[in-house]
Amino acid sequence: MESTITPEKIKNYKNLTTKALSIVKESIIKGKEAEAKEIIDMVSNYLSDAKFFEEKQDLVNTFAALNYAHGWLDAGVRLEIFDVDDDKLFTIK
Repeated sequence: MESTITPEKIKNYKNLTTKALSIVKESIIKGKEAEAKEIIDMVSNYLSDAKFFEEKQDLVNTFAALNYAHGWLDAGVRLEIFDVDDDKLFTIK
């Protein structure tokens, strides 16, 4: 198993999280808009952090920020704030 954080790995995780974010924005469960906004804002902030760290060539913190971002998305799915069915992008019950 590869344990090195590479630019390619960063690119892959950034693409997955960005794609997942665009999907959840279109999949908000009615009545959960306030919760969804909070999660989407947090994901956006972590993606911004990832960009900052990547520009500094700090791949460890870039990778960490991307994983936090995606974790927020998965939490929103598990808490039934977003209605998605892609088990490749999200942790689905």
